Amino acid sequence: MPTTCVIGLQWGDEAKARVLDVFSAEADCVVRSQGGSNAGHTVIIGEEKFVLHLVPTGVLRPGVLSVIGNGVVVDPKFLLEEIAELQQRGVQVEGNLVVSDRAHLVMPYHRLFDSLAEGRRGQDKIGTTMKGVGPCYADKSARTGLRVADLYQPGFFRERLRAALEEKNALLRGLYGQPELEGDAIAEEYLGYAAKLQPLVHDTQRLLLDLLDAGKHIILEGAQGTLLDIDHGTYPFVTSSNASVFGAMSGAGLPPHRIDEVVGVMKAYTTRVGGGPFPTELADEVGSLLRDAGNEFGATTGRPRRCGWLDLVACQYTARLNGIDSIALTKLDILSGLKTVKVSGAYRVRGKTVTSFPAAVGDLEAARPVYEELPGWPGRLGEAREFSDLPREAQGYIEHLEEALDRPITLICVGPERDQVIRRKPG
Repeated sequence: MPTTCVIGLQWGDEAKARVLDVFSAEADCVVRSQGGSNAGHTVIIGEEKFVLHLVPTGVLRPGVLSVIGNGVVVDPKFLLEEIAELQQRGVQVEGNLVVSDRAHLVMPYHRLFDSLAEGRRGQDKIGTTMKGVGPCYADKSARTGLRVADLYQPGFFRERLRAALEEKNALLRGLYGQPELEGDAIAEEYLGYAAKLQPLVHDTQRLLLDLLDAGKHIILEGAQGTLLDIDHGTYPFVTSSNASVFGAMSGAGLPPHRIDEVVGVMKAYTTRVGGGPFPTELADEVGSLLRDAGNEFGATTGRPRRCGWLDLVACQYTARLNGIDSIALTKLDILSGLKTVKVSGAYRVRGKTVTSFPAAVGDLEAARPVYEELPGWPGRLGEAREFSDLPREAQGYIEHLEEALDRPITLICVGPERDQVIRRKPG
């Protein structure tokens, strides 16, 4: 059975959870491989809406194992609260969720420093969710982090925490004028989480390889999107992990040759939350229409998303970078009713036309989209289940995207419900 990696091709919020929920019906296991509680993955089932942050979307499918991989940074308090909420809503979590013993822990000082640092940036804010994810990844790279496995060695945990707080408290006093944090209280809190988490904690690297050897179908669930990738995104307006296929492999603990298929998720238009360049952003009535019709408000923060036309320069870049085999197109229905729709296949940057995605933030900020205008389509799309059910103009829009990206669009979402999808075979 294949291992499928599902990756966002834009600045996140591509409705990956919508796609993952469809794919998970055919899977044995779904793995979150990076990010943390800064993610907000929304799935609508009938009249119920689920917003998942740390728990993989597979938990909503009975019998599908959900794995929080080693590349995820885990806030244990937040995770236990999320599990409790799911259980209260009738979701079977026990026996269907495991957590890597190698995952790093988000500590109270990570959340605190996230907030303090963002406030200190003033107008240069990155737009962090204040969940402590960035500072946790920073400590991971600095080799001062704490991992899930450390919770089960109390003496070692306390000593590592004491050493970390020496530096943290010096920064709190000297840089921010804040009171120091008390180590014993933090240790007691986190060691208290250890007993509650213990039934979930596993060597997930070995578990996943054993599943693959047994012929099971695994889906790797990416968080955020490639344009937020720490290496390949619009740095510094990025997240703190590799939100691309590269992070999926490392964060799940799987070798590259075990990945069989990479699916890119792309919204039919473009959105972005927080700061950073956005060449196709619309600060007009169309942008407001897309925001309202698409309910474009952050699932984690509630912040309104910036909206614009589809940026094919960016998506060509991310599709090639990730080695995408096929594309899942979401929210096509939101464009219904527009007389014309536009896509940007090039930029004008300081008098030059470019078709490659610039690395420099200054170039992206200076970029002006070169638009191609396509006919819009009337009516609602929610009843369409075959490609031929779509208005001819909507079919033409999809065919234009396939030609521009040189990738087949094999799944099309025409509404928020589980069954509002069109499946197509490549070719």
